[in-house]
Amino acid sequence: MELRNLDFTNVVNEEQIHSVILNHYGLIGREWIAHQWIWLNGIYKSFDDHIKFFIIISLVEKTLDFYHQVNITKSYDEYYASSYLQIDKFTIMELCEKLKLPKETIRRKVFELEEVGVIKRDKKRVIIDRSAFPFVQPIEQIPLTAKYLSKIAELLFKEKILTKVIDTKTFEKIIKKYFSLCWRWFYKMQIPTFITYQEVFKDLTTFHIWGTITMNQVFNLKSINNIKNYDKWIDEILSTSKEDNYPGVSAMSISDMTSIPRATVTRKCKFLINNDYIEINNRKQYLLRKSNKYTIGPFQQEVFKRKAKFITRILNLITSS
Repeated sequence: MELRNLDFTNVVNEEQIHSVILNHYGLIGREWIAHQWIWLNGIYKSFDDHIKFFIIISLVEKTLDFYHQVNITKSYDEYYASSYLQIDKFTIMELCEKLKLPKETIRRKVFELEEVGVIKRDKKRVIIDRSAFPFVQPIEQIPLTAKYLSKIAELLFKEKILTKVIDTKTFEKIIKKYFSLCWRWFYKMQIPTFITYQEVFKDLTTFHIWGTITMNQVFNLKSINNIKNYDKWIDEILSTSKEDNYPGVSAMSISDMTSIPRATVTRKCKFLINNDYIEINNRKQYLLRKSNKYTIGPFQQEVFKRKAKFITRILNLITSS
């Protein structure tokens, strides 16, 4: 589109988005936590393994990067029309560096993906078989992400940063139309975020369990409903403790919600207790500890910056379309 056709009244920048997120977090915090938890839950259920999924989407992201470099944009339907996804060549060391994992772990997981036919090598080509599409095709994720983006757009309209409301269907339509571009941005937000949490919690399974405890606390605490500012919102979330007789979430419930085996949940929760992330009440339910504000807080700020960049790009794509 030519420059003269752009509506600059609706162009936004990352600083504006970041500010709105922090100052109105109470209005969007639950939706964002649910958005991330649902995505992570889907990741685990794909293979009963977080790492295998991240290997696949890292390879997909690499291919999307190539499309971007040569100025190719594919719609959702175009991208998934083939019986396979051809992906760029890769090395084990490359995946190790990206996912911050040992060579032995990556080599074993890639071998397992090849054994079940998800990744195939056909002469000089490397492909992801169509049988894996249900695991990586974001059928449910696009509407969920679009719904969250519409909440942000509503706030931006109220703050007079946008001149019109952008609804969920519009976001969904634009993501599908420019899928290879938008989902590249999505992965640029999500992959580094979850790799950071993997480093903090030592593995993604532990983070998944901690995130489930966090979501339970957020969705059950009524006192946060009228708090907007992020810092005050977090303070209120973490003000509960086992002494308050506040309901937490049990190992059995975490296992039911995530499909992670109960024995694994119990073992990982011991790690979280020993490292001051959670505590357990007299009903054998888990709650967040107040120390999370200082241990997780700095990493959350990086998450918000990535999220602001993703939202800014999508909104400005709509403006220029």
